[in-house]
Amino acid sequence: MKDYIWQIIGVVAVVAIGASIVYSNSVSNKANEGIVLEAHVKGNADAAVTLTEYSDFQCPACGQFYTIVEEVLAEQGDNIRFEYKHFPLISIHPFAVPAAKAAEAAGQQGKFFEMHDALFENQQIWANSANPQAYFNGYAEELGLDITLFKQHMKASVIDDKIVAEFNEARELGLTGTPSFFLNGKRMQFETFQDFVSQITNAISPTVEIEGVEVTPSVTSEPEVKFGF
Repeated sequence: MKDYIWQIIGVVAVVAIGASIVYSNSVSNKANEGIVLEAHVKGNADAAVTLTEYSDFQCPACGQFYTIVEEVLAEQGDNIRFEYKHFPLISIHPFAVPAAKAAEAAGQQGKFFEMHDALFENQQIWANSANPQAYFNGYAEELGLDITLFKQHMKASVIDDKIVAEFNEARELGLTGTPSFFLNGKRMQFETFQDFVSQITNAISPTVEIEGVEVTPSVTSEPEVKFGF
């Protein structure tokens, strides 16, 4: 009799697990509907100079560089192409991946960089909260997004895959910290914000020299990271 009971329990458990998997796949498939994955480019897509950033939305140093990059883009206009890529350092920034997913979900409604800006401008608020998702939803509402669709896309497995792919790409390039920048495909090395801006300016106009306030930027690093979620 006992064996019979355990057989029944076993069958019920298998059915429950199977139903859970089917439900999970159903939710994921629905969330993936209509998703279009694109590179996130700002400035002039056809510019001769490309600045690529591998970044983490929860990284304080990335928050510092956000304002510098914005100033460069505002000054250089059509002279530069800027591309943002994800490199979430998850062992030290537990909300980096959810923030990246929020930006990608907003991007599905044409508001990637608007969410990108909101995340960096409010970094100290959501990054230190117990429930950052509530803030992400709030930013989505402020941007006029369809909040139901936004929440649905936050669950999309293809968005997870995109973030993982860019993380792996950064690792393959030998990157260990954020932000990391490439100028026309070559990794940038610099000591100050002024040096960073000067290299970009000189790539656009080699004879130009600029002056600025010398501030030694910090870089968030993580020697060893295992990625997965």
